[in-house]
Amino acid sequence: MSPLTDNVGMTALSVNLNKVALVRNTRHLGIPSVTKAATLCLQAGAQGITVHPRPDARHIREADVSDLATVLRDWPDREFNIEGNPLHNLMDFVRRFRPNQATFVPDGAGQFTSDHGWSLPRDAESLLPLIQECHDLGVRVSLFMD
Repeated sequence: MSPLTDNVGMTALSVNLNKVALVRNTRHLGIPSVTKAATLCLQAGAQGITVHPRPDARHIREADVSDLATVLRDWPDREFNIEGNPLHNLMDFVRRFRPNQATFVPDGAGQFTSDHGWSLPRDAESLLPLIQECHDLGVRVSLFMD
C-alpha cells in the first residue's frame, strides 16, 4: 500500500509547487526555493508533493524534479506525483525518477493551463501502453478526465 491509500476514507493533500517555481523564475535570485517549500509542506503534514514540468519549463524545471526526488527520499511515507502529457515530456520524468504517481494530463505543449481532460474511449488506445509502462515501473497512474 502507499501512504496516500493506507488511510482509506481520509483526505490526502498533495501540494503542487508549480506557482512557487513560477515566482522563483521571474526573480533570477533562486528564491523562493521549491525544495524549501516542499520541505515546509511536508513538515506541516502534506502527504505528497506534485509538480507539472511543462515542455517550455516556464515553472518546474528538470533540475527541480531531480532536487524534489532527493528531498522526498527523506520522507518515505510521502508521495511524489509528476503530472503532464505522456505524449510529450512526462514519460521521460517517470522513467528517470519513478514517482509514486504519474498524472496524465492532455494539455498541449504551449497551453497556458490544464483546461480539459482525456476522453474515453477515444484516447484509450494511445494511453493504454503508457499506463502499462508506468505500472511496469511500479508507478500508479491517475488520469485527468473530462
